[in-house]
Amino acid sequence: MSPIVKNSILKKKSIFYHNQGERILLTTNENNLLSFAENFLLHTYASSCVIFKQLSTRDVRVRSRAGFETERRGSHPYIDFRIFHSNSEIEVSVSARNVRRLLSFQRYLRSSRFFRGITVPNSSNILDDDYNGQAKCMLEKVGNWNFDIFLFDRLTNGNSLVSLTFHLFNLHGLIEHFQLDTMKLRRFLVMVQEDYHSQNPYHNAVHAADVTQAMHCYLKEPKLSKSLTPWDVLLSLISAATHDLDHPGVNQPFLIKTNHYLATLYKNTSVLENHHWRSAVGLLRESGLFAHMSLENRQLMESQIGDLILATDISQQNEYLSMFRSHLDRGDLCLEDANHRHFILQMALKCADICNPCRTWELSKQWSEKVTEEFFHQGDIEKKYHLGVSPLCDRQTETIANIQIGFMTYLVEPLFGEWARFSNTRLSQTMLGHLGLNKASWKGVQREQSSSGADADPAFEEMDSDILPQEPRLS
Repeated sequence: MSPIVKNSILKKKSIFYHNQGERILLTTNENNLLSFAENFLLHTYASSCVIFKQLSTRDVRVRSRAGFETERRGSHPYIDFRIFHSNSEIEVSVSARNVRRLLSFQRYLRSSRFFRGITVPNSSNILDDDYNGQAKCMLEKVGNWNFDIFLFDRLTNGNSLVSLTFHLFNLHGLIEHFQLDTMKLRRFLVMVQEDYHSQNPYHNAVHAADVTQAMHCYLKEPKLSKSLTPWDVLLSLISAATHDLDHPGVNQPFLIKTNHYLATLYKNTSVLENHHWRSAVGLLRESGLFAHMSLENRQLMESQIGDLILATDISQQNEYLSMFRSHLDRGDLCLEDANHRHFILQMALKCADICNPCRTWELSKQWSEKVTEEFFHQGDIEKKYHLGVSPLCDRQTETIANIQIGFMTYLVEPLFGEWARFSNTRLSQTMLGHLGLNKASWKGVQREQSSSGADADPAFEEMDSDILPQEPRLS
């Protein structure tokens, strides 16, 4: 158990904490800790912003997707995005150290049972040998482009990100090369997975696992595999696993027009990507995974992870694509150059992030439905509070087919076309082949909807606006 928790759990006050149906008896160090935690967690996000200005990373977790109830683990308050301004003052005297202690305390409460040293008899969460065996068999083919992340997530009981990323660290020899403590590594991955919000239909831990698996496929490409260093691979996998960390389920324009504190903090520029990066840095520091490295190397790692995650900002797509195209036209990319390798890793992560249309139709269609569900939910919130519906978020005027065809035409095809110029391999041709077939399939759906006069997919009929903010995740 961490020294932070040891110092916090010493006195004779007991509290019960719920973690997905489990009741854990804890004792706290200070009589004021519980009241402080309650007061702190129940403050509005504006008040939270005041507190966290004292923190070195100047960032906090969003903790809940807009419009949904809190997650079942109960660790985080529901953020009501209707509260756009607040002048409330903090009545509790706090310090940056106390806030860090509190956050670490919360994390330990919701970490895996294994790391808390708690055993729960007859737990339904423990997988049987058959499921474990099937998951291991799938991991043997983790480099296959047809890898079904949805099936793998079911086989691992919702732990696809932890299981897959840990396996890839081992497969690439990173644990041995960097002398990583496997307990710290697994704890870090558990915290990462926990900080994705399962209520998000799309931006959740399964998406992160899918992107990480795609990144692994790109790292295996001949041009990259013979040039990349273990350091490059390490940065790539961490960045892929954390690239959407703590995503609130709404886009940047929504945060800006609701005056969300993150938009103010990052000055309306790459708001979500900056938050994902700072969140990842916070978990790296908290886990102590690289505490044995020099300060200089840790700072370099944090900076380069930031470069990779910030590259996934879709609003910067044209800038990166133009640079990529220019390099390819001039033929001056040299993977012996660390800067050029880093740029290629940025492009690889961009590809991995939006590779869904390049998967098989069965997988691609599921992702298309999930991202559209998330878009439409944001649109429903915007309608309810008269915020002006964002593009692609109006279920009354948009369809999955229209959204996907536009996405493929203007974003996916140009990016993957240039990637195929850089790495003209069987994988690149496979991805472009799936992309063409999937686009044709959506055009077929579009024609059917046009001929039948359907304006929207019946699977996304509008929900009752009176209960929308508390609506559970759609099944």
